[in-house]
Amino acid sequence: MKKHIVCFGDSNTHGYCAVTGGRFDENERWTKLLEKKLGPDYLILEEGLSGRTTCYDDPIHEGLCGLDYIYPCLMSHEPVDLLIIMLGTNDTKERFGSSAQCIALGLRRLILKALATVDCWRDGKPEILVVTPKNIDKEYENTEVALTMGRGCAEKSQGLGAEYEKIASALGCHYFDANLVVTENNHIDYMHLTLEGHEQLASALAELIPSILSTSTNP
Repeated sequence: MKKHIVCFGDSNTHGYCAVTGGRFDENERWTKLLEKKLGPDYLILEEGLSGRTTCYDDPIHEGLCGLDYIYPCLMSHEPVDLLIIMLGTNDTKERFGSSAQCIALGLRRLILKALATVDCWRDGKPEILVVTPKNIDKEYENTEVALTMGRGCAEKSQGLGAEYEKIASALGCHYFDANLVVTENNHIDYMHLTLEGHEQLASALAELIPSILSTSTNP
C-alpha cells in the first residue's frame, strides 16, 4: 500500500498563481511535484484552501478555520502516514489582531487536534511535519493586497519560524522552514510562491520525507 501524505495548507498549497489569478497545474504545484519526486510508493493528498487559517474564523469568508476542518480531513484520508501543515500566512491579517506568538499557539491547537484524531493514523502512529511558510515580503504593502491583508503582516510572518520550531519540538513533530530553500515570492503580491518556489519546496521535502517515514516504521 502506498504511503499517504496529507498536505494541509492555504493558497500556497492549493497552488494559487498570482500572475493569472488561477491555479498552477499538476505539473507545477509543489504537492504534485513532490509526488513525482517521491515516486510510486507515495500518495500525496492535496488539502490546500485559499485563505485558510490555523484556528481563526474569518469574518468575511466562511469555512477557512483549519481547526474546524482538520478532523474530517484526516478521517476522510485514513490511513494517514504523514500530515504536513503549512499555515500561518493568513493568520497575519490585521483583522485577526494576532501576533506571531499567538499564531503559533493557534498552530499548537491544530496539532493537538490532529494528534487526538487517533483513528486516522496508520498503525496508530501519528507523524506530523510542520513547515513554516515563506515569509511575506514587506513590499506587499505597496500592492492592492495590502488593502485586505492590512498592516504588519510581513513582520508577523518573519517571526513565525522561531515560534513554530518551538511548538514542533514541544509536541514531537518534525520541522522545516521553507525560507531555507525558497528564494523569493512573486513580485505581484509578494506572498505567493513562484513556479521556482514550488520546485524548490518540493525538492527539499522530497529529500526530507523518506527519512521521516523510514524512522516511523522502525520498531
